[in-house]
Amino acid sequence: YSTIAWGASVAKGVQPEVQYGYKAKTAAGTVFNFFSGLGDIAFAYAGHNVVLEIQATIPSTPEKPSKGPMWKGVIVAYIVVALCYFPVALIGYWMFGNSIEDNILISLEKPAWLIAMANIFVVIHVIGSYQIYAMPVFDMIETVLVKKLNFRPSTTLRFFVRNFYVAFTMFIAITFPFFGGLLGFFGGFAFAPTTYFLPCIIWLAIYKPKKFGLSWWTN
Repeated sequence: YSTIAWGASVAKGVQPEVQYGYKAKTAAGTVFNFFSGLGDIAFAYAGHNVVLEIQATIPSTPEKPSKGPMWKGVIVAYIVVALCYFPVALIGYWMFGNSIEDNILISLEKPAWLIAMANIFVVIHVIGSYQIYAMPVFDMIETVLVKKLNFRPSTTLRFFVRNFYVAFTMFIAITFPFFGGLLGFFGGFAFAPTTYFLPCIIWLAIYKPKKFGLSWWTN
């Protein structure tokens, strides 16, 4: 779907009277949009918060620790993500300027069949990624129900709990029409700490590099 987005943008061409300046008219609005943009980036490239969950499923021995293949997988994953997202960001802004919508597919408008195809790919992507991101939440809810509320662990319990959670999050998503603002909020509030801040703090706590040295300042 990202290829459709930037490919269709190139086909549409640079729009008449395109503007590349700040979208906001006030200094406060510009600052807010800047931080919202950082939140969007954090949301787009957030993955560290599920890395440990994924790595836990990889066989690991002292001779062949799981960190080896996991590190290779993470590198490849972020390269693929960058190849998908950077063309959309750069080409989309080039073609539409600051008038581009939060969802670039809305800015494209037509052809309708191509936009529908891109949205289908988005749905497929979200269905897969949702399972990964929601798995820790599923595990936490089911643990509380079994250990605290004495529910019997079963497939039925999983079915109802997980479907209820998905329906609840879908309802919340539908009731908030300003999707772009939510991306920035969740990116800054939830994903930025687990993706950018906590790993650095944990690294400093474990390795204890020399204070005010290069590694210390980098982290």
